[in-house]
Parts: sequence; C-alpha cells; structure tokens
Amino acid sequence: MPKKRRIPHTYVIIFYIIILSAVLTWIIPGGEYVKTIVEKNGTQQTELTFQYVDSNAQTWQVFSALYDGFKKQSGIIVLILMIGGAFWIMNTSRAIDVGIFSFLKLTKKFERNKFIKKLGVENIVMVLIMILFSAFGAIFGMSEETIAFIIILVPLAITMGYDSITGVCLVFVAAGLGFAGAILNPFTIGIAQGIAGIPLFTGIEYRFFCWLVINIIGFTYILKYANKVKKNPKSSLVYEEDKYWRDRGNQDVESIKYYTPTAGWISYIFILISLIIFAFFYPMTEMKVGNSSTSLPMIPIAVGLFAIIGVLTLRKSVHFFILSLLIFTIYFLIVGVMGYQWYIMKIASLFFAMGIFSGIAMNFNPNKIVDLFLAGAKDILSAAMIVGLAGGIIIILEDGKVIDTILHNLSQSMNNLGSIASVGIMYVIQTIINVVIPSGSAKAALTMPIMAPFSDLIGISRQATVMAFQFGDGFTNMITPTSGVLIGVLGVAKIPYDKWVRWITPFMIILMILGFLLLIPTVTMNLTGF
Repeated sequence: MPKKRRIPHTYVIIFYIIILSAVLTWIIPGGEYVKTIVEKNGTQQTELTFQYVDSNAQTWQVFSALYDGFKKQSGIIVLILMIGGAFWIMNTSRAIDVGIFSFLKLTKKFERNKFIKKLGVENIVMVLIMILFSAFGAIFGMSEETIAFIIILVPLAITMGYDSITGVCLVFVAAGLGFAGAILNPFTIGIAQGIAGIPLFTGIEYRFFCWLVINIIGFTYILKYANKVKKNPKSSLVYEEDKYWRDRGNQDVESIKYYTPTAGWISYIFILISLIIFAFFYPMTEMKVGNSSTSLPMIPIAVGLFAIIGVLTLRKSVHFFILSLLIFTIYFLIVGVMGYQWYIMKIASLFFAMGIFSGIAMNFNPNKIVDLFLAGAKDILSAAMIVGLAGGIIIILEDGKVIDTILHNLSQSMNNLGSIASVGIMYVIQTIINVVIPSGSAKAALTMPIMAPFSDLIGISRQATVMAFQFGDGFTNMITPTSGVLIGVLGVAKIPYDKWVRWITPFMIILMILGFLLLIPTVTMNLTGF
C-alpha cells in the first residue's frame, strides 16, 4: 500500500515562499520609486518617479527572515501573546463556558416562534454577528482587532455544532468582507481618495451598495458551508484539528458552582473608581466615523452602566461579572479605536488588564495568575511564531528591492486598453500587489500617486481607480500568507494554512469575479460621486 503523502506544515509552506521570494530577487531587476516635488497650478505636489537601481539579491537572509519578521511584526506578535495569556485566565474561571451555555439556552427560547424557527435561530445569530463585524471592517477598518475575538467565537461555533472555519468566518472573514466594501474606512478609502485629490468619502452611495452585495453573497456562502458542517461534522476540513476545541468544551458546564468571592467585589470597586477618574478627565469623546465626528460622553456612560451591571452580575455569580468585564473590554476597544485612535499597544494592554482583573475577581493569588498567563502565552506561542516567519516574506522582497519593480511593470501593462479592461487590469494589479504589500495604507500611498494621474490619461474617473484599489486591497487579505493578521488568526484558531487555502480558494474566486462585476458600472454608468 503506498504511503500517504503528508501535507507540508504551515511553517514549511511559508519558508518555501521565503525561498521563492529570495529567488525572485535574483531574477527581477532592482528598482525604486523616488519622491520628487513638482509645482502644479501654483502649489507644490509630491510625485513618484520610478528608477532602476542595483539589485540586492538575497541569499543567507532567508535564515534571518524569522528574526527580521519578528521585528517587523512585533506589535501583532505581542498582541497575540497577551491576548492568549489574558483569555487563558478568563477561560480558567469557566466564565466563557457559562456565557456560551447561557447564550445557547437563550437562543433555544426563540425557536418557539414559528417564523424564527423556519429561518433558523442559529442562522439569524450568525448573520447578526457577521453584520456587526462587517460594519466594523467597513467603517473603521477592523483588522488586527479580530484576533482577540477568535478565542471567543471559535469555541462558540464549535459548541453550536459547526467548526473552527465557521468561527473564523463569523469574525475575521466578515470583517474582511466589510474591509473590502470599505464604506468609510479611513485607512484605505480615506488615504486613497486624499492622494487622488477626491473629496473624502464621496461615492459613498455606490460603495454602500457594493458593501450590501458583497455581504449578501459572502454570508450566503458561509451559511451554506456552516449548515453542511452542521449536518455532517466530519465533512469539515479541520475536523481533526477541532478536537482541541471540542475537548475544551466537553467539560460539564451545568456542574459549575456559582458563587461570588469577596475578591470579586474588590475588583469591581477598584475598576469603578478607576473609571470614575477617567470619566473626570475624559468627560466627552469625539467619536469619528469616516470624515464626520460627534462628541459623546462615552466614558461616563460606561461608568454608569458598569456601576449597575457590576452589582447585578456579582449578586448572581462572579462568572457573570467576568463576562461583563469582557463586554466592557469590547466597549472600550470600540471607543478607543474610534475615539482615541488606539492601535496594537493599547489594545493589547486593554485585554491584559481584563485578564488580570478576571484573575483577581476569581480570588486567584498573584502566582496563579502569572502561571495561567504563561500557560496561555505558551498555548498560543505557535501562532505568534508563524506571524514572525510570515513577516520575513516582506522583508526579503523589500530588501531585495523588487517590490517597486513589480509595481512599475504591472502599471505599464494598462496602455491602449478600453475602459472596462483598464479598470479590470487596475484591479488585478492591486490584487497582485496586495499579496506582497498587505498594508492597505502603505499600498495606497505607493500606488495611488501613479494610478490616479494614469486614470486621467486613459479616460477613467479617479473614483473608479479608488474602487479598483479598494477591492484589490480587500479580498486577498483573507488568503495571502504575507498578512500577519491572517496568519495570527489561523494560528489562534488552530487551522493549518494549507487547509485554509483549500477552503477559501473557491470563495475567493467568487469574490474576485464579484469585485470585477461591481467595477463595471463605475466606468459605464453615471454614478453619484464618479
């Protein structure tokens, strides 16, 4: 009997890509874009001019790629480790198990309604969760933040009878669909339109329509897959890998003893006093959505809610109080990102504090809290390691000076094409570039100074060019191995990269075709803002 060929480990696949990237630095000539200041209509503007430079072929650097990748992706790596440690403390309290059990009991009550039962209460729950995260992706570009929610929604999906891929879809893929729709995303649309000289967030009507279409197609595909797994769990590509999550969820939740130690009340009082102090210094928060903003008393609202909910949950059980800590952590995550432009460091600190106060509320001593945190960091270490290795791909291509050469040659391929073909080629170029430059803001800064003037020459509106950038930037974030967020999400969910690619590829083809179809009206119809 022939020996079954083993699929390469995710680490092996990424290392092969690093080697391939190094080989490309020997084949592709070096090049770079140089910034020059030019004067147009009495104002100074920055233009990018391409020039060939000496190549920098990579050799031994394939072995230093892990170290350099760790430096480049250090923020995401630390975020993963701190979230892993914090949630391990929370998981030890069994609070999340209690929350999932209570949530599922609540959903069962809704099945008494004939209409809801016909639609499927679990389908409704999944759609509502995906709409939430898609909106986050479309409005403020949620990306790295999704890693924290994987630890919550993957166990929820497993408990509901689905698999870890479904759990990842509920948060990461949903946010990715929203990111591609990008109604008001300041990190992609905002930067791209600003560079292209278009009034910020114009064309929102058609982008909102695109967001709806993308979500309808995407959610339908995900729900169809989820229901297939529900009927036959072993049909899942990750059935064996999901044993990790099934074993964690096999403990008898109904046997949990509900109680509230004095330490829970101490934790509550300390947090409440801290929030009151913060509310004093930050009575109003300027919440920004796209190019508009409004001032709201977000922190005072949190103080009032926490004061009431904290007492109610502690009187019931410390487990529900810890769940309230999780809810308020999510609340402050949204307020921090939209109101105070928080990024990885502050987000990681927020979840770290959540873990510490969860341990205190459970009356764990300091040594036990440290031991649990280290156990969680150890459990998730492989996810952090693989993010660093994936970051090495970008390092090799950047140091080899081939990224700009690839971009320049792709942009030259659009000469003498019709409007539909031209916008399609722009879309393909942005998609290919996203594989090697997964950062939307960096890609906008690099490509839009070239694409925007070029679109004028070939008779395509700059708004259409921005849309081509938007779709090209959004979809492939869900498959490219150079995305630290994707690799981090898969690592936390315990999904091998090769199996993820097998699952996502058909979906990606559908989304890529959909993106092209949605671009056609931008050059054939008279749309508002175009």
